[in-house]
Amino acid sequence: MSNIQGLISEKIRLPSPPAIAIRILDIVRKDDFSFSDLARIIESDPALVAKILKLANSSYYNFARKVTSIEMALSVLGTHAVKNIALSFVICSEAKTSVDNGFNFDLYWRRAITSAVAADLTAAMVGFRSPDVFVTALLQDIGIIVFNASFPEQYQLTINENLASLAPLYEIEQHFFGFGHHELGAELLHSWQLPEGICIPIRYHHRHDPIPDQYSNHLEILRISDCLASIYHGNKSVDKVKQVRKMLDTTFGIQGKAVDKLIDEVASKSLEILASFDIPPGSMQPFSLILQEANEELSNLNTSYELLVIELRQAKEKAEKLANELHSANEKLHELAFRDALTGLYNHRYFQESMDRELERSKRYQREFSLIIFDIDHFKKINDTYGHPTGDRVLIAISRGVEQSVRGSDIIARYGGEEFAVILPETDLSAANAVAERLRNDIERLDIFVDGMTIKATVSVGYTCYRNSARIQEKGAIIGMADRALYIAKQSGRNMTHAMKFAGT
Repeated sequence: MSNIQGLISEKIRLPSPPAIAIRILDIVRKDDFSFSDLARIIESDPALVAKILKLANSSYYNFARKVTSIEMALSVLGTHAVKNIALSFVICSEAKTSVDNGFNFDLYWRRAITSAVAADLTAAMVGFRSPDVFVTALLQDIGIIVFNASFPEQYQLTINENLASLAPLYEIEQHFFGFGHHELGAELLHSWQLPEGICIPIRYHHRHDPIPDQYSNHLEILRISDCLASIYHGNKSVDKVKQVRKMLDTTFGIQGKAVDKLIDEVASKSLEILASFDIPPGSMQPFSLILQEANEELSNLNTSYELLVIELRQAKEKAEKLANELHSANEKLHELAFRDALTGLYNHRYFQESMDRELERSKRYQREFSLIIFDIDHFKKINDTYGHPTGDRVLIAISRGVEQSVRGSDIIARYGGEEFAVILPETDLSAANAVAERLRNDIERLDIFVDGMTIKATVSVGYTCYRNSARIQEKGAIIGMADRALYIAKQSGRNMTHAMKFAGT
């Protein structure tokens, strides 16, 4: 099971497709469907009919005569075009609901629609015929919506990290979740049974491995459309213009004024389509107009060149300081989310997620890892004798002692109460035994000073080692094995270590 399939099965509930979208997809899959069949489905939603007719009669399509019915739209635009326009309206309308965590849905859909328009215009320019290019570009980032709905707080940290750093969003998602929004979006649309011609380019648009040949041009147009949308809705417009020019030249041999015209058309056409989708346009305007206004502002500057340089330097320093502060704040928030408040060790939630990652890595690369679980012997007696504040001091002292006993790459977590866990990557059973014994011995020798008293404590330790050849390959079984070993260590007299070995290893 892949990272994405595992997380979906455990934590992500993929949203269901809108009912009318299912009916549209079902009807167009039939070989013998007619215009009237598809028209009847669309006409069951009067608001959808109004939007399609409004778009069909706009200058975007520029027909000589007025389109007055869905059947007429089907005959003029074609079945695929009307199908994809309808799906775009339905999915966009359905996905406008938001989690109240500051996510900017207007900006998201403004960018998505700009990308769809850009893909349509680019495909026409290069002579690429695909009825699905508009809807593919529109939905290429829909995985972001699913991420935000499933992990609102954690995903906001991901977005903030993207704003504060130079790393692309999909790389930060890969770090946090094990996969990017392009893979999650493709998984969603595949579950909705959308055509492979839509799902496959979306799955590959942030990947570097080769895509099947029949989708290569579709993928290039998708990447160009994403870059064109970034010109108007990103923070590196000049860089994106250069990138678009290079991509169109390298892939399709298109240069010069044709590229500049395309960049401007993306804005002018998008403004009209945004109105059809009831999305506010914001401050969007053609790039040539942006450059013209910038030149006019520069020509009106009364300040000297030296003062301008100083102002620019100060603005840059302020921006860098803000980015560093935001990055630092995100790191602190991330630490708070995964740290135990008392001991400062990782918490139970982080331990469980780390076990998932370590198990997945072990299976993928055929490497082993070990798990230690230990708890403090007679801890209740310490609490009863000295009081809970003293017990807390003991937990803190032992936490610091454990950090000195293991490697920096090992993951130490407070499992719960007086129980702790240590994940040992790339560690076999023999090495785990040495760590367990050192940990037990270090804690036994530890002098814990509290209010003029010296308190001694011991721990019982259970551990196991997982290999991909083991017959049992579930996370719960590995934890259960180490926990069973801990139980035996306690039953054998405490202040002891005990190992449990998987069958088949």
